[in-house]
Amino acid sequence: MSKYRIRVATGDSLLAGSSNLVQLWLVGEHGEKDLGKILRPIRIREVQLEVEVSLYLGRLLLVKLRKHKGLVGFDWFCKWIAVQGPGTQGEAFFPCYRWVQGNEIICLPEGTARTVRDDPQNQFKKHREQELEERRKVYRWGFWKEGLILPIVGNTQWDLPRNERFREDKDLDFSLSLAKVLKDLALKGTLDLTNSVRRLEDFNKVFPRGKTPLAERVRNSWKDDALFGYQFLNGANPMLLRRSTSLPSRLVLPPEMEDLKTQLEKELQTGSLFEADFSLLDGVKPNVIIFKQQYVAAPLVMLKLQPDGRLLPMVIQLQPPRNGCPPPVLFLPSDPPMAWLLAKIWVRSSDFQLHQLQSHLLRGHLIAEVISVATTRSLPSLHPIYKVVSTGSGGHVDILQRATAGLTYRSFCPPDDLADRGLLDVKSSLYGQDALRLWGVISRYVEKMVSLFYKSDGAVKDDPELQAWCREITETGLQGAQDRGFPISLESRAQLCHFITMCIFTCTGQHASTHQGQLDWYSWIPNGPCTMQKPPPISKDVTEKDIVDSLPSLHQARTQKTFIKFLGRRQPVMVALGQHKESYFSDPGPQAVLKQFQEELAALDKEIEVRNAGLDLPYEYLRPSMVENSVTI
Repeated sequence: MSKYRIRVATGDSLLAGSSNLVQLWLVGEHGEKDLGKILRPIRIREVQLEVEVSLYLGRLLLVKLRKHKGLVGFDWFCKWIAVQGPGTQGEAFFPCYRWVQGNEIICLPEGTARTVRDDPQNQFKKHREQELEERRKVYRWGFWKEGLILPIVGNTQWDLPRNERFREDKDLDFSLSLAKVLKDLALKGTLDLTNSVRRLEDFNKVFPRGKTPLAERVRNSWKDDALFGYQFLNGANPMLLRRSTSLPSRLVLPPEMEDLKTQLEKELQTGSLFEADFSLLDGVKPNVIIFKQQYVAAPLVMLKLQPDGRLLPMVIQLQPPRNGCPPPVLFLPSDPPMAWLLAKIWVRSSDFQLHQLQSHLLRGHLIAEVISVATTRSLPSLHPIYKVVSTGSGGHVDILQRATAGLTYRSFCPPDDLADRGLLDVKSSLYGQDALRLWGVISRYVEKMVSLFYKSDGAVKDDPELQAWCREITETGLQGAQDRGFPISLESRAQLCHFITMCIFTCTGQHASTHQGQLDWYSWIPNGPCTMQKPPPISKDVTEKDIVDSLPSLHQARTQKTFIKFLGRRQPVMVALGQHKESYFSDPGPQAVLKQFQEELAALDKEIEVRNAGLDLPYEYLRPSMVENSVTI
């Protein structure tokens, strides 16, 4: 008789346990043994069992489990199972980290990562195939609109597989917080319908009490040209600015602005001319809110980089030129203050639209969803890359469709993106500096992990699961993005590392850079209005009333403030990048690499903290301690 000691760990949340009986099997090289219904994981976080087995199982390969629901079924969150006995060489670790539902049999392979090549005797072949077959039934591609990348099927969070929903603590915080803000909006928002904004100072009525220091700074300095330019470098949406290589064709300069043309050409020659072009918004159908027509512009901003690092606007064009129409008005810093201010407000409103839809929703949430679904459908839990990646119809649809058509692989990789936009040597681009450093830390982590499992380029090319994963992302999820540089096959270790680094950075750092600044930059409504109620100005005869009438109503402003405060707040239930508690690897090599990754993240975090201490405007959105380990909100 052989004795086995079994430890079973249940999740930490209040509802992780189950009163249902759980049946266990041990599966080894020489056979398997049904241990029977020996476990009832009610609330004890870790249960220890001792069993005797008459059959010599040899090296343990799998632990199988089935939850029997009895009269009532209660889901159980199993963290892991560990087994010690003959053939385990110490304690064998079987990671789970998922909900056990229904009464299906779940197979947990031992935690050593294996590619197909690492299993020459095909001991895990059947398991890998069955696991992916079952996952593809649960994780199915959906469809929303033509021209958009694919989502997971489902309309509400309850349609999602339970393993993809918020955990109870985060779900409770999310639900209670949302209920509170909606209640406040209902109470105060009703009164706003009877009040109107008469002066810019009236927006103080909806300025959040729990404001951040930067939000207060924005309220006090939002009219300054320097702060206006700074936001293109380090604000909520640092993804639009690029260095000019020529004067934009849409910038029509009348003869009386010869001096401006000379200035622009001078800055162009010295490499200090930059532009932010919102042409993606041109022709987008604006919304109608409470029977009132809203308006959209497609501005162009030309800016110059000063020797001290400040980025200052030189000229603003609010709409592209139209055939048969007079050239659009160009607004200058020397214009009457109210005219120049209104032009800048229109730019900020346009930036709000592209930030929320293109930079945040599309490039953050929707791309992360594609990566997540493709990973689950294509890579079994045994695969080393699965273990790495898992640790980590109006105008808006038109904008998303246009933005999707322009998604390029290079734009998701900061070294390439910043080079293409001419920002690599711009020291005042704190986003750029931090994105490159965080990308480097992730890249080194990925390279070390990949080198443990792929000893040659041929090993990468010959991994059918890896190739299927790549195709699933590019051809299926991204709907044929190979013409925009996304790979459909992985031919070398270097290419694999670059692709995985892109996936991890997109789901962590890139999302953080466009998510965390919302409360700072949009709490003061005139600095980032969600909508505009008057058409863009066509003259420079502008009063404060013209500005106030163009900005959102008090009710719209409160709605914007409510959701920005809710979504942009620091999350109380948050796991920082690389700080996950789950142990997906049982072998010491990957554990050592992960430890080094965590040390590098901590060092980078400290470097950014020290740098920020000497800055007038600290940039914290890419501090590793503030970057969430996955896209959540």
